[in-house]
Formats: sequence, C-alpha cells, structure tokens
Amino acid sequence: MIVHGHFRMLHFFDVAEAIEMESLRKILGSEAARSLTLTHRSPEYAQAQHVPMTEWLPQLTLPAGETLDAEMKYYWFGVVGLEFSTPFECEFESLRAKSYRWMNAPEVEEAAANLLRGRLAGIQSALIRPSPKWLDEDYLVIEIDSARDSASHGASTADEMLRANGDSIAQLVRGEIDPLSVAERDEILRSALSYYPNDLVVVGWAAALVYDRPEATAAVVDLLRYANTQLLEFRYYDELLTNLLSNVYSSLEGHERLLASWRLARRAVRLNRIRLDIMELAERTEYAVKFISDTYYARVYAVSSAKIGVNDYKTLVNEKLKTAGELYEFMVAQFNERRMFALEVIVAVLVLLDVILFFVLRGK
Repeated sequence: MIVHGHFRMLHFFDVAEAIEMESLRKILGSEAARSLTLTHRSPEYAQAQHVPMTEWLPQLTLPAGETLDAEMKYYWFGVVGLEFSTPFECEFESLRAKSYRWMNAPEVEEAAANLLRGRLAGIQSALIRPSPKWLDEDYLVIEIDSARDSASHGASTADEMLRANGDSIAQLVRGEIDPLSVAERDEILRSALSYYPNDLVVVGWAAALVYDRPEATAAVVDLLRYANTQLLEFRYYDELLTNLLSNVYSSLEGHERLLASWRLARRAVRLNRIRLDIMELAERTEYAVKFISDTYYARVYAVSSAKIGVNDYKTLVNEKLKTAGELYEFMVAQFNERRMFALEVIVAVLVLLDVILFFVLRGK
C-alpha cells in the first residue's frame, strides 16, 4: 500500500492565564487569521466558541538539512501551539520508522521553544498574567491524504487499511517500533472511527492516524489540537490546585493559636476565590468547542479526549475542586467556632469585670 500525506508535529505551551485576542490581532496585523475548519460533514452541529488565531512562520531548517513548514496558533485560554509539517510518500510499512523519527526529534522541540520565546517578547501586552514556568505537550499526527493498493492502484478503504496494516497502525499511534500484543492491538483499533468507507481516525495518547481527503483531515486535526490544549489546561489546573491545597494544609498546622485562627477567614476567602476562578476557566476551556448533537465530530472529540488523557486529568481536577470546597466549608466553620469562643470569653471577662466593679463600689 502506497500512502501520501504529511507528518504534523504539534507542540503546545501554556504561557499565560489568558490571551487578549483583540490586542493580539492588532500586534500580529494582517498576517494572522482566525480559523477553525469544522466544515466537513455536518457543520451546523458544531461551533467554536473562541476561534484560535494563526500566524504563519518561515520554514524551519534543521541541522540535518531537513525543512519543515511552520505555523503558530494562539488560544484565548493562554496556550500557544507550534506546528511543524513535512510531506511523505512511501509504502505503509515505512511509516513506522519515519513517524518514530519525528516523534523523537529533540531538535524540533528545541526549535519550538526558541521560536516561542522570541515571539512572546513581542506580544507581552496581550498576555494576561504570564506563566513563569511553561507546561508543554507534544503530539504527532500522521495525516494520510491518499492510499492506494500497489497492485490494483485503486484507493484503499478504511477496512482494507485496517485489515492489511492493523499492526502497524497500532504501533504508529503508540509510538512503538516493536510489535504490540494482540490484546493491546485490539484495544487500540477497537476505537477506530470512520464516517465514509474511505476515511479513518485512530487515536493514541502520543499520536493519531487520520486518513481522509486533504480538505477533510483538517477538521479532525483541529479537534486533536483542541484535545491537547485541554489536556494542557487541566494539567495546569491540577498543578495549581495541588499547590494551593498543600499551602492551605501547611497554614492550618498550629492554627490552635488564638491569633492564627483569625487568619482563617482570609485564607478561606482566598481559597474559595481561586476555586471559583478555576471552575469558571475550566468550564470555558472545556466548551471551547461545543457540539449541539451527537455527530461524527463529537465522537471523534470524545475518543480523542479519552485517549489523550483529558478525561483522567479532568477527573483529578474535579476531585481536587471538591476537596477545596469541603476545605473551605471546614475553614469557615472553624473560624465561626473560634469567633464564638472568643466572643464568649469577652462576654465572660466583661461580666467578671462588672462583678468586680460592683464589689469595689459596694466596699466604698
């Protein structure tokens, strides 16, 4: 089977809490464009709430002489994605070695970080609360635009591709060179999706294979981008909540001291404010792409989120948000108890002073 398409190396960085898109548009000028290519199949069922802004970059030349097309995407929730692509045309069996090369390319990762670092210097005014430390995610998309049987020269169907190259596909999306077990192979291919006979999507945690016409693959690649940005954002929320809860637990140690107990209200208010902020940001990020009904795109997105790990991190974040809510209620209850105790002590002291004053005046 002869395949033709592109390798797309996606690199995502969480650089700020948010990006002011109108300010960014003014900085980038006419070279930037907003785009989300949900145009295939049933476009009326899917809509983007906040479309990313794309900036096309000059070709990147690697030390080995290879050239890659490059572009940068800016997402309103503070994520910047760099994408490098290179074409391929080979036998299907050759894809494993080629994809492994691009999945493990430290020079591309270094180039992405350097390009981003240089670009952010010019758009600082559009960044809302820049992150001192970047979280990052990498992903590889094997985009097959055409596949034809070497004997018949006819276009291959999704079933034919799975039947003839199922083992290789499983290895591709897992980033493995060595053969996988039958159980692992079947688990990966069980979630393969097709809408027409001649299209196929197989998603793994490190890579995805997308087989369709060029004008149609762009839609699925967009959904894979969004799933990766979601993963990055939920990783950010998870780390933020972990640090927040750790600091709260530490601050509660030794809170039996009377003066320290008065700080509980301020800490509780801060904890709840951050908790509500994270809940709002997480909800807005999660619904960056909204599906109105159960469409093919919705299924692709659901499978992508599950395979890439978005659902796992979302569960962790929800559990920590619940813990933060319970901790907030505990801190408020503790503060109220201590305040009532302090008021009772004050009342007792006043009564005692009143009694002492009574006997003193009576003695005179």
